[in-house]
Amino acid sequence: MSRGFLRCLVFGCCASLGLAGCTSVPRLTAQVGDSSHQAVPLIPRRALFGNPEKQGGQVIPDKQWLAYLAPAGGVLNLHLARRSAPEEVRVLTSERERGPEAFFFAHDGRHLLYTRDEAGDENYRLFAVDLQTGEARPLTPPGAMAVVEKLSAKIPGEVLVSINDRDPSFFDLVRIELGSAATTRLTENREFSAFVADDDFQPRFASRQTAVGGKEWLVRQGDAWKTWAALPPEDAILSGLLHLSADGRLLYYFDSRGRNTVGLFAYDTTTGEMKLVSQDERVDVEVGLVDPATGAIQATIARYLRSEWQTLDPAIARDVAFLQRSAGEADCQVESRSQDDRLWVVGFESPQAGMRVFLYDRDAGSLALWYAEKPRLATLPLAAVHTAEIRSRDNLILPSYYLLPPGTAERAEGFPAAPLPLVLRVHGGPWNRDRFGSDSVDQWLANRGYVVLKVNFRGSTGFGKKFVNAGDGEWGRKMQDDLIDAVAWAVERGLADPDGVAILGASYGGYAALSGLTTTPERFACGISVVGPSNLETLLASVPPYWEATRRLFTTRVGDPDTAEGRALLAERSPLHRVDRIKRPLLIAQGANDPRVKPQESEQIVKAMTQRGLPVTYVLFPDEGHGFARPENELAFSAVVEEFLAGCLGGRAEKVGSDFAGSSLTIPVGADLLPGAASALLGVPKGSL
Repeated sequence: MSRGFLRCLVFGCCASLGLAGCTSVPRLTAQVGDSSHQAVPLIPRRALFGNPEKQGGQVIPDKQWLAYLAPAGGVLNLHLARRSAPEEVRVLTSERERGPEAFFFAHDGRHLLYTRDEAGDENYRLFAVDLQTGEARPLTPPGAMAVVEKLSAKIPGEVLVSINDRDPSFFDLVRIELGSAATTRLTENREFSAFVADDDFQPRFASRQTAVGGKEWLVRQGDAWKTWAALPPEDAILSGLLHLSADGRLLYYFDSRGRNTVGLFAYDTTTGEMKLVSQDERVDVEVGLVDPATGAIQATIARYLRSEWQTLDPAIARDVAFLQRSAGEADCQVESRSQDDRLWVVGFESPQAGMRVFLYDRDAGSLALWYAEKPRLATLPLAAVHTAEIRSRDNLILPSYYLLPPGTAERAEGFPAAPLPLVLRVHGGPWNRDRFGSDSVDQWLANRGYVVLKVNFRGSTGFGKKFVNAGDGEWGRKMQDDLIDAVAWAVERGLADPDGVAILGASYGGYAALSGLTTTPERFACGISVVGPSNLETLLASVPPYWEATRRLFTTRVGDPDTAEGRALLAERSPLHRVDRIKRPLLIAQGANDPRVKPQESEQIVKAMTQRGLPVTYVLFPDEGHGFARPENELAFSAVVEEFLAGCLGGRAEKVGSDFAGSSLTIPVGADLLPGAASALLGVPKGSL
């Protein structure tokens, strides 16, 4: 489920812009879509974007309490209710700017933990809320990133945290008492990228990158660390240590050595035996279910185009089969389990119903609806998601998804009677993937009259190491070719109007949008880049300090700025150095506090375009980071994108109205290129570069 228009690096989006007076734009003057689609009601942006009614539901280990995120004061805050009286709700937090990013129940039955950052700076601070008194207190200092590593039933009054407060480049392991916030530092880390600790909070295994971009796994022996396994670069990105069983005997890990797809393995720390637990020949397996008492992995999920479960533990086979039958057309995910494993929180997600969350009582064998994240979706004319396997020019299979505007007349199932404008959404990462599910951005664009195409291009994760490694050194080249080949596929099959294709993406997807307009300037009618790197040299020179332990991931797979050859590659693949080739309008959006892709990445290409008189609109949010989290900003930006697309592709557009109210939106450059939003833009700060 889309948690926000541009929440994080893994999401992608796209758009297009036809600007007044820009003769290079192939404007589409006819109405987008046929009469059947035009009869479909225009879904208000407010119905798709903004806060859900409830989200992230969990059950406390003793199964007496339920917690979830819901709006309070316009911001998602933590709410608590007894399972026996779910209508009696307490609001636990009172955040006013940004709500909790994640939350966890402690095993003491008294504390709930949550993390949040400041204005998108990604320095996530850990807080504890006393469920009896309602008192909230910080457990970690400001200005540092804290990550909850482990909560243990053996040490119910403490939490194990990794934090970079001592050195921003590396994370130490720290034990924190929940009542007093007293800390005990277990490590002073200067080399490792990750640790695996046991239920006694003792670090037992660790991981670090090698100088050539590989990975080394180490086991602790006394006070020393000894190499346990060495992985070459081709296996490093997908293989990783997971966790230890509760008794400390089994180490679970993902491994792609000697195989293409990642398998789940278990290492017996007593006997030294390594056993393959789960695998799939098509895709990398993911963890599906972990026993809350023993830590044993009980089920895995293989996601190709849809999710498929593999049950490993016969004790839950009946439960998984029941949930799969109950899911219908939705994909199923177990979100939370009580400590005695009698109560599960289960999510069913589908494109046309969104996320619906149920309480599954294993004793009774019953499912009871707890909430729908956005119940209003059930009444809206939403589009179905179609799957496709697109073949690249060099014969790779690209698992993909697309949506047609609802109500569109079809010559065959999934194919419109006539070609339509298309928006190519490119996911972020790039080491991530698109998957089946509910996405507000997809539904919004389809409702406006656009085919929406999402492609798992080479370099995407989840489809084996050959597929992900095929993207090494191919930013702006073969990775971009895959996107162009997917558009050609859509044109050849009558899905897309060849003169009406827009490209939209965030983070790596934003880079792909910039690359699309500079490497294939005739292919796209316009582009939208959100927190997208324009210069790979400056990107790698300004990565956050906490990426230091994994820096070789980028220098090995993108380009090494420490070598002449690497610098030449980075320069050649940087859209900023090809800005003279841009022929079509561009919308660029940025969060001022982005620690990953800093504002200079957007500002330098905006400046280069304005100096050359090229059409560009620059949107800047002073209180956002790598993606837009505040609902007011999400709504405002979607209104800007909609105007941009309507001008370029001719799709339907809702009037802006009051959608900029409460947003921090500024438009330093190009506000005059959004004529449909002119009245609403009055009073919006222009800012400056």
